[in-house]
Amino acid sequence: MGLNLNDKKAVVAEVSAQVANAQTIAIAEYRGIEVGDLTVLRKKARESGVYLRVLKNTLVRRAVADTQFAGLADQMVGPLIYSISDDPVAAAKVLNDFAKTNDKLVLKAGSYAGKTLDKAGVQALASIPSREELLSKLLYVMQAPVAGFVRAVDALAKKREEEATAA
Repeated sequence: MGLNLNDKKAVVAEVSAQVANAQTIAIAEYRGIEVGDLTVLRKKARESGVYLRVLKNTLVRRAVADTQFAGLADQMVGPLIYSISDDPVAAAKVLNDFAKTNDKLVLKAGSYAGKTLDKAGVQALASIPSREELLSKLLYVMQAPVAGFVRAVDALAKKREEEATAA
């Protein structure tokens, strides 16, 4: 059963709201995926804060018109699942990680910062560490000199104690 005009307008408005806050959109063809696998994919998307839906391509084309993602409209052909996120990496990472374990999900294209990406571009974007990973690495790098200094001071204090007890 198809959507009536009001339902279509509601879908376009919902997707437009997601696109307005988004940094990345990734799309993949989902032909032949079982329902249980799609449920797992949706769960991973929710956990990552990614908006993931199967939508009519014409409705998404209307939602992305006059946005930085308008160049993606040419790729919107066939049965597609749309992954939209405000995190630059999350949308691509969710689809790419799932595609590694399920060969029926085929990455098709994506868009980031106004640039349309092909399959290799989406995979490259997905390989970038997430914001949290980058922050933890930065914190480690910033903390390492301080930790080394503390260990050196502690070793010096122990050495002086040993010299004082030996004398």
